[in-house]
Amino acid sequence: MTAPTHDRLDAPIYDDYQTGVAGDVPFYVEQARAAGGPVLELGCGTGRILIPVAGAGVKIVGLDISPSMLAVARDKIGKLPVDVQRRITLHEGDMRDFALGRTFPLVTIPYRAFLHLLTVEDQRRALACIHRHLDGGGQLVLNVFDPSLPLIVSRIADGGAPRRMGAFTHAGTGRLVVAWESFVYDLTRQMLDGHFIFDEYDASGLVVEKRYAALTLRWVYRYEMQHLLESAGFAIEALYSDFERTPFRAGGEQVWVARKR
Repeated sequence: MTAPTHDRLDAPIYDDYQTGVAGDVPFYVEQARAAGGPVLELGCGTGRILIPVAGAGVKIVGLDISPSMLAVARDKIGKLPVDVQRRITLHEGDMRDFALGRTFPLVTIPYRAFLHLLTVEDQRRALACIHRHLDGGGQLVLNVFDPSLPLIVSRIADGGAPRRMGAFTHAGTGRLVVAWESFVYDLTRQMLDGHFIFDEYDASGLVVEKRYAALTLRWVYRYEMQHLLESAGFAIEALYSDFERTPFRAGGEQVWVARKR
C-alpha cells in the first residue's frame, strides 16, 4: 500500500457520491460512545464517520494514508464548532506501520478500508500494529463486504464493461456529475480493480471536466477473516451481516467485533 495509490484523485467529490453502507454512521457512533473514547479510526478518509463520532462527544484520532482525503477532512473539521474540533486529531500514516505512542479502548476500520491491504503479510502487519495500540481488553471493530460469487461471476462475464453508477450534484460547483464504473475481478488472487470516470456538465450539457480514479481491493472470506483476527491475538465477540446487528448471512456485510486477548 503506497501513498500514490491512495492519494485519491476523486477526493474533492468523494463525499458527493460515497455515502457508505446503510446504518454505518450510527453503528460506529454507538460503539464509540460505549467505549468512552478516545477512539482510533484507521482509514478515516474525509471524516464521514470520524466527525459524527466527535460530534457525539467522543475524542477521536483519525489516521489515513491519503493526503488529499485528509485535506478534505481538515477543511470540514475547520468549519465545526470549536469544542468538536478539539476532540479530533488527524495523522497521515499507513495502517500497516504506525506508532502513536498511546493505546485506545477502541480501534475502528470503517467502510471496508481493511480491503486496501492487498497481501496477507500486509493484513497481518496491520492487525499486529492495531493490537499494540489497544488497551488491554480493547476492541477492534471493522467492516468489509462479504463477497458474492454470483455477482463476481456476472462481472467477469461482462468483461469489466463500464456501468453507470449514477449522478449527483457537485457540492462545490453546483454542476451535474455523471459517474461511471468498471470492475475487473480476479478470482485466483481475490482482487478487484475498479476504474471510475466522472463527467461534469455545464448548464448547456457540455462536459467541462472529466475526472478519473482507480481502486484496487482484495476481498476476504468470512473464515479467512476470522483466522486472521484470531491468529493476531483477537477473540471474536460478534459477526453481523449489517449495521442493524443481524446475525451473519452470506452475501451481505461482514461487521466484526473483536477483543484484544
